[in-house]
Amino acid sequence: MKHRKIFFLLFTNGLLMFLLSGCMSAHRYTYAQIIKPHARENPVGSPESPPPPKPDLFSLSKPLSLAQAVRLALTHNPNMDMALARIRQSEALIDEALAAFWPRVTLSAEYLQGNAPSAYLFKTIDQRQLPPGVNFNDPGWFENFEVGLQGRLNLFRGGRDFLRKKMAETGLAIHQLGRLRVQNALVESVIRMYFNTLAAQDFIRIARQSVDTVSTELRIMKVRYGAGGTLKSDVLSLDVRLAQAREDLVRAENNRDLSKASMANLLGADPDTPIMILEEEQAPLDVPEHYASGLVYALANRAELEKARHQVVQSKIGLDMARAAYLPSLDAQARYYLDDSDFDFQTSRDNWTTAVMLNWDLFSGLGKRERVKYRKRILEEMLAADREAILSVQLDLKTAYLKFEEAKARLAVSKASVEQAEESLSLVKKQYEGGSATITRYLDAELARNRARIRSTAAFYDREKAKAAVGRALGYWGQYATGVLTGEAP
Repeated sequence: MKHRKIFFLLFTNGLLMFLLSGCMSAHRYTYAQIIKPHARENPVGSPESPPPPKPDLFSLSKPLSLAQAVRLALTHNPNMDMALARIRQSEALIDEALAAFWPRVTLSAEYLQGNAPSAYLFKTIDQRQLPPGVNFNDPGWFENFEVGLQGRLNLFRGGRDFLRKKMAETGLAIHQLGRLRVQNALVESVIRMYFNTLAAQDFIRIARQSVDTVSTELRIMKVRYGAGGTLKSDVLSLDVRLAQAREDLVRAENNRDLSKASMANLLGADPDTPIMILEEEQAPLDVPEHYASGLVYALANRAELEKARHQVVQSKIGLDMARAAYLPSLDAQARYYLDDSDFDFQTSRDNWTTAVMLNWDLFSGLGKRERVKYRKRILEEMLAADREAILSVQLDLKTAYLKFEEAKARLAVSKASVEQAEESLSLVKKQYEGGSATITRYLDAELARNRARIRSTAAFYDREKAKAAVGRALGYWGQYATGVLTGEAP
């Protein structure tokens, strides 16, 4: 018997020490220890470095199409991972709310010693070993071991458990809409960076042509200057013009590298990841022709609006939960346990109880009333946020349409400017070759032509980016992003 008691004490003490050692471990809550189970393969940097991008993003050996870039971003961008994690959190909250509808079963163990008369009486009776003739005023030292099993089931809580489940389900819908909002903005950002990269590559080609033209003319001019056929000032002028052309080339190359780094960042990769893209020059979207028809679509499809509506519903559920606190709660409980002073439990001396318990807080310091008022104010805030979301979407869409119209008009003007500059350059070139125009005038015409081409290229890609922005303002990329870009959407 003594050995059993010693075993019980050692077991409980050992379990307690184990739990405390796990909770109080010094390195348990360091950043490196936390991310260790979540680290991806091929870690980069020190153990304190954040997890590196996923390995498959480092092997982009083939040029990316716009659809492939969008799919990679939707798969690897950290913002999408965060949105998915919030959805998983909401799913866990739903499961937690459902747990309230299940019974709770508790296993308990207790060791007690002392000389309190009341404790001695009740524990000895539960042992079913109450000796006759006990002096309850002085029972002396006693000890008791108890093990038991208890079950508890809530029968009524004023509907709070149901409302908590409903609130968790609404929270899940809100986070799912939040993911659509993130996706909507992310796809538009990928399209914008994609066209920024294409524009920068076109600028590089134009700048290189300018460098080649000026370099050729400079070599010819140096030959003429050596033969005494031109002035030193013409050579110096060409030197300055060549330096400017090279500066434009460097600027264009930097813009391309920056655009590619931004693209890699959107794909969830390191900014140093080499990326190549295909020459796709159209945003895969036909927007509604007029703002009015686009507004109808946006009001039905923008995730922000649906999210605001769900937040109104969720705040009303919270208000009803606060009001339900005024109602009583009813619980059923059953307990089975054994007591013995020597850890010698026998089922012939077992104990059991069942009960139905009603609890009703008649006064709690007005805390419930204040919680109801607090929830009312939240509902008022969400109603105001709903109205603000509608106005914000309207303004966003209006701005996107105006910028789209502006981009289309600028493209039409820039195309005409290119044609005029090409014609002017052709005329000046003939005059220069015939000796009636100076090299400065010829290079000015060539520079004007290049600038017109740059403006036209920029205007073209600005139009496509503006179209993508209209798609984001419509909520189109959040609803049909992958299908649209792969040709599978309706």
